[in-house]
Amino acid sequence: MNLSVSAILLYSIVAAAISVYLPFLLVAYARAKVGYNTSAPRAMFDQLPYYAKRATWAHQNGFETFMIYSAAALMAYVTGVSSPLAANCAIAFVVLRLLFSLFYIINIPIARSLMFGLGSLCTYTLFGLSLIKIQ
Repeated sequence: MNLSVSAILLYSIVAAAISVYLPFLLVAYARAKVGYNTSAPRAMFDQLPYYAKRATWAHQNGFETFMIYSAAALMAYVTGVSSPLAANCAIAFVVLRLLFSLFYIINIPIARSLMFGLGSLCTYTLFGLSLIKIQ
């Protein structure tokens, strides 16, 4: 399958949105094991095992980074950025976010931080390519 850069940018936004919720599957599993309390779902956080707490934090961080990434990818799309660098950044961002969540959950802080930094670099590269394109 040979996708255009524009298609890759748009698909990456969808994939990034999905990646926000993948860690939450572990949270849901842990909640079910400790007995989910529908009247106070956030109050049960302290009862969760550490992997589920870290999955919660990965999930929350996913929302934070998704907002900035989606703006960068949409900016690149709207300005017509079509470089292989943009496509590679879009693909890399999604892969890096998946690895970020994995390293967060299994508690490897240095790897998690590296994935966060590289993902941020991808995001800001898309911003930069967009700004160069409109000059």
